[in-house]
Amino acid sequence: MQIADIVTRSREPGPWVDADKIPWHEPGFSRRMLREHLSQEHDLASRRFVVVDAHVRWIHHRVLRDTSARILDLGCGPGFYTSRLAKLKHSCVGIDCSPASIEYATRQAAEQRLDCTYVHGDMRTIDFGTGFDLVMMVFGELNVFRPSDARTIIAKARRALAPDGVLLLEPHRFSAIEQVGRQNRSWHTEESGLFSDTPHLWLEESFWNSESRTAVQWFFVIDASTGNVTRHGQTIQAYTDEEYHSLLADCGFKSIELLPSLGTTEDVGRRHLMAIVAR
Repeated sequence: MQIADIVTRSREPGPWVDADKIPWHEPGFSRRMLREHLSQEHDLASRRFVVVDAHVRWIHHRVLRDTSARILDLGCGPGFYTSRLAKLKHSCVGIDCSPASIEYATRQAAEQRLDCTYVHGDMRTIDFGTGFDLVMMVFGELNVFRPSDARTIIAKARRALAPDGVLLLEPHRFSAIEQVGRQNRSWHTEESGLFSDTPHLWLEESFWNSESRTAVQWFFVIDASTGNVTRHGQTIQAYTDEEYHSLLADCGFKSIELLPSLGTTEDVGRRHLMAIVAR
């Protein structure tokens, strides 16, 4: 792309068509994202460790009732949750499409001799296996998938669970995704950032599509030395509480509990994420 392409862009990108998912799987992006995961200055890519620690204690006590379990973490990232759960005597499997995160998690597990196995793959197509006491997907991961893919993932999670197993989700609230879609355009400069290792100008634009109930985001990265433009985009799907409940019920879950947040963290105040425990 060139700068002129930004000027002549469509003002209403199609959800899932003009912007599907940012390139989590690309090696360069994955490496830069890992840097953000490991940062303790913000909670953007992953939570800071003090928050993760609190969540893990809550999962161990509230969800697993202080009993050792076999756990599958979908979208595990660098293994922050699984590594801590393994230290509490749980056996963990993590799946993620980011090669750098999986490499980091695998290396950490080997160095610390943790009962963790990590798999690089797309959770939409990969085999989850069976016999898990807990399948978890946290930090809004569910909402970045098309509704049909989200349903596929939930159905696969149901089949992966043992008879008394638990599904733990942490999706976005409807209002939070609408807020993302309605936020103002913004720009900033970076010497090196998530989408590029070299100095660049970052332009961000968001759209709320009330018909599909999606937030669509475009990220334009303009290289400082060449002026070349790269566009990335993603769509985030909003669901009401009733739709979350129906999705899980349709996939075979009987006991479905919607909670204000995952544990008792600052998320309660921000109200952008909620938690669902389904059996």
